[in-house]
Amino acid sequence: MGSRLDLNEYLGKEIPCSCGRTHSANVRLVDIDRDATKRLPDHIRNFGYENVYLVADKNTWEAAGKEAETVLKEAGLPCKSLVLDYDELVPDETVIGEILVGYPKEADLILAVGSGTINDLCKFISFQVGVDYMIFASAPSMDGFVSDGSALMLNHVKTTIQVHGPVAVIGDTDILAAAPMNMITAGLGDTIGKYTCLLDWKLSQIINGEYYCDEVVGMVHQALQTVMEQSDKIEKRDPDAIKAVTEALVLTGMAMSFVGYSRPASGCEHHLSHYWEMKFIMEGKKPILHGTKVGVGMITALKLYHMLEKEKIDFEAAKKKKFDQDGWLAKIRACYGEAADGIIKLEEKCQKNDVDARNKRLAVMKEKWPLIQKTIKESLPKTEEMEQLFLSLDAPVNPEQIGLSLELVEDGILIAKEVRDRYTLLQMLWDLDLSEDYAKKVVDYFAKDQTLYFRWLESKKGLQ
Repeated sequence: MGSRLDLNEYLGKEIPCSCGRTHSANVRLVDIDRDATKRLPDHIRNFGYENVYLVADKNTWEAAGKEAETVLKEAGLPCKSLVLDYDELVPDETVIGEILVGYPKEADLILAVGSGTINDLCKFISFQVGVDYMIFASAPSMDGFVSDGSALMLNHVKTTIQVHGPVAVIGDTDILAAAPMNMITAGLGDTIGKYTCLLDWKLSQIINGEYYCDEVVGMVHQALQTVMEQSDKIEKRDPDAIKAVTEALVLTGMAMSFVGYSRPASGCEHHLSHYWEMKFIMEGKKPILHGTKVGVGMITALKLYHMLEKEKIDFEAAKKKKFDQDGWLAKIRACYGEAADGIIKLEEKCQKNDVDARNKRLAVMKEKWPLIQKTIKESLPKTEEMEQLFLSLDAPVNPEQIGLSLELVEDGILIAKEVRDRYTLLQMLWDLDLSEDYAKKVVDYFAKDQTLYFRWLESKKGLQ
């Protein structure tokens, strides 16, 4: 029996929860279906807005923005459009300034036409200027449509700012299904990454007593199940499958809004992605879609987790490991470059690498290790199953497919944990003094042991 999502049960409501909190999301309307473009003016008027500031980039303008502007103007709605003219759009201070400079003072609604980066920029700007915004989705490429966080690149560091979500998400399935396949599979990667992020959250509850909500986790699992059920139709660009994937991404974003931060949707696989993105930007390389990097990060995390599940831990040896502060600082400065000062300040604030705190965590882990192993085993699919799914859609599973060096993979496992104050598998491996050993084993896996990928590669060569 298929599990289809019913977003209406979450919209515009305050939901008392068994976790003791009352959950709510800012979004009041989700219209993801055929002919949603035609309904856009009515949706805007029904909310009482009268003057629209439409923001797109070059690609989303052609995919959806031009048509949206035409529909709005034909309906008699004043609309000023800004098309950001960048080959690779980075949500940094320069672009934020450009959007603010172009903002018309009479606008009472920002309409973000796009997906990840445009959404992050517009939600931040709308929060700063005190007006609402809607997202008119151009691709089902990520799960941040309705989240309260805006992921920006500030002072060269990937930073999430708490803001507000959109009042509405509009998505025309004909437009969404026509999106580049790599954007659709990026959405798949962002969703499938929930396997490892939810496990990170659960283990942090076990080890640190972190707040955890079974209801929110259940929402995300439902979204994940829906995507898995529809995955065999994605290659055909089936509009109903694309609708289901997009709604799953929206629901995952609601889960973030419900708890007030990104814990239900972002774990070690995202931290790897953030680190790699920062390095690509520093080195002047072409950015890779967020969900695509998350997909490779998730494969990396699956390998790490499955090794850890079978590990016989020497807790006493781990406790004796000293923290080499000077070595850590040298590594951070070498790897993070201009972003190093921000990373160092974060560590000074949160003390993730404090030895006494680590030893307290180790004591809990030693006591609960059978539960931790059982939780890992029951929470994750096999790595090969996820690789097979991705490869069937020509989506990357190996770092080399996205121009990622094995050195960056190894460094990511060692220090990507420093980008956030959040307990994940990467910090857990550091606690257990396994990071360096596991990083080398995963690099070896990607270099010579990833059987399905190398078979797929040979099949592609045979078709040339």
